[in-house]
Amino acid sequence: MSSYPLSLPASKPLLTVTNPKPDLWILELHNGDDSRLTDTLINGAFRPALDFVEEHWAKNWHNARQTKDKAGCRGALIIVGNRGQNKFFSNGFDWESIKGDRDFFSNTANPLLARLLTFPIPVIAAVNGHAFAAGMILALACDYRVMTDGSARRAWMCMNEVNFGAPWPLSFTALLEAKVSSPTLRRRIALEGYRMTATEALDAEIIDRLAPGVDGTKGVLEVAEKLAEEVAGLPKEGVCGSIKTYLYRDCLDKVGLDARKNSLPLPPAGIGAKSKL
Repeated sequence: MSSYPLSLPASKPLLTVTNPKPDLWILELHNGDDSRLTDTLINGAFRPALDFVEEHWAKNWHNARQTKDKAGCRGALIIVGNRGQNKFFSNGFDWESIKGDRDFFSNTANPLLARLLTFPIPVIAAVNGHAFAAGMILALACDYRVMTDGSARRAWMCMNEVNFGAPWPLSFTALLEAKVSSPTLRRRIALEGYRMTATEALDAEIIDRLAPGVDGTKGVLEVAEKLAEEVAGLPKEGVCGSIKTYLYRDCLDKVGLDARKNSLPLPPAGIGAKSKL
């Protein structure tokens, strides 16, 4: 295909896809420096970009199968935050713009998470800075995570909704249960808003590799590309997406529930007032 770089939406790009190697696609988020996730970014750019990459890879795969070219069946996708900075992978949802939209999780956020969980080629999050709130969830929805080591500039993974009053959708809990094995660490992440360093995330097996912080985003991408080279052969038989569907079946069942019917309300007015005995 000759459509690269692909920038979406066409009128005001928030995301760009490149294809630097025949078997590698890089999706860069650039909604400002901190790559906030909005309805426009997800529905107008992110999900269409994933469709485009899958279509390109599938075309390569079918052609390669016909010619018995195993190399042509390879593929991997890297997702990275804005390349022009080294502070953020993603700062999560633009909360003010989505908090009044009851359809947002059911129609926008959760379908994106399910898409990533079952994508037919390996997906690597190149975490080139802080991954806060939905930014951390986005990274968890990927198959692999490479993160800057924080030595040159601090970089944290953190679910800080408890600190700014945003209730969790069930999909967040499902992702945390699927990708973080320790109940104690899940409690710290969810209920304490704990800020994990890259080293702590590596020790907890939440991320797979560290990249030298002094090399910034360029270094994170270099390590991610090395990992992509190692795993790009996994989809050669075309079953990666199918296996993921069953590997994450319980998680996907919860992600697929209607968030409008499966969410808890905020505490009623007056909660916490002193009881009268």
